[in-house]
Amino acid sequence: MKKSVIAFLALSVLGTGVYAQNPAGAAEEAVKTIAGAPVEPAAPAKPVYWTRSLMVDLGFSQTGLVNWAAGGYNTVSLAASLDGKINYAKDLTKWDNRLQMDYGFFWSADKPNILQKSTDRIYLESKFAYKTSKDSKWDYTAGLDFKSQFSDTWGAYKQDANEKWYGDNLKSAFFSPAYLNLALGMQWTPNQWFNINLAPLTGGMVVCLDERNSLRKTYGMPVIDAAQGLYRPVLFQFGAQVKANASASVNDKFFVETQLVLFYDYINRPRYSGFPIRVNWDNKISWMISKLFKIGLSTWLIYDPFVEFDDIPEGNAFGKVQFKEFLSVNFTWMIANKK
Repeated sequence: MKKSVIAFLALSVLGTGVYAQNPAGAAEEAVKTIAGAPVEPAAPAKPVYWTRSLMVDLGFSQTGLVNWAAGGYNTVSLAASLDGKINYAKDLTKWDNRLQMDYGFFWSADKPNILQKSTDRIYLESKFAYKTSKDSKWDYTAGLDFKSQFSDTWGAYKQDANEKWYGDNLKSAFFSPAYLNLALGMQWTPNQWFNINLAPLTGGMVVCLDERNSLRKTYGMPVIDAAQGLYRPVLFQFGAQVKANASASVNDKFFVETQLVLFYDYINRPRYSGFPIRVNWDNKISWMISKLFKIGLSTWLIYDPFVEFDDIPEGNAFGKVQFKEFLSVNFTWMIANKK
């Protein structure tokens, strides 16, 4: 037993001496041992089906005058917008959702008791698409969109007996009008920056819940009793819709986005005066001047043959074209952009 222990110790000391004299050999043996060890395959990446993004813009301006000979009024303006997207994609299926909300107002010292609105919009889009084949540029689609505004919009302001300002000549209100459409059709997407949706089966409604100042008459609601100014709150529509979207960016700094929507109503065609197609054309141009600030320009063009204007002769289609633009310098905050 003693001889075995002595022999083991002798071999250990001898081996240590050999490796100490030849460290390169020891390293080489270690490399061979590691290289020969079995390699476990990397775990496959977990598939990601949802993408999310949320962008918030906030714009502010202020004017202060003290003994200003040229005249003017102290003013404060504030505008905010939100653009949120939640999209799903798996195999041949896609589901895209987008909510855009804009609201802005300004205060002026000449009308100190009221806030005057500058911009106001709610726009929700949801579209389900199923690709006809893996390599096809065509999808079967079902789309839902909703459009309205948050608060009252006035065409003029007047003063009461106490010299307090109040809104007069109501132009719109919450859900007055509101547009809701459900469209079934197909979409052609030749590339990433352009698509066009053709929906020959589009059902929709125009809602006008507010009865003040003949809003229902203005937005073409069905007549109950014209002499008494009674109109229904909902106009049902069924027709065909074409929706085209295009977007482009330059160096991740300059962005352009446009959407054109055309709608032709099959069942209410006899009521139209002038051009028989409703047109909505929205444009957004933005320039990121830094990581947190951007210059934005938005325009909206609307033509609706049902909308009546008191100062436009019947049948004057061009006179019914509505246009609005909004230019701003905004603080921009991207809250989330995940895949």
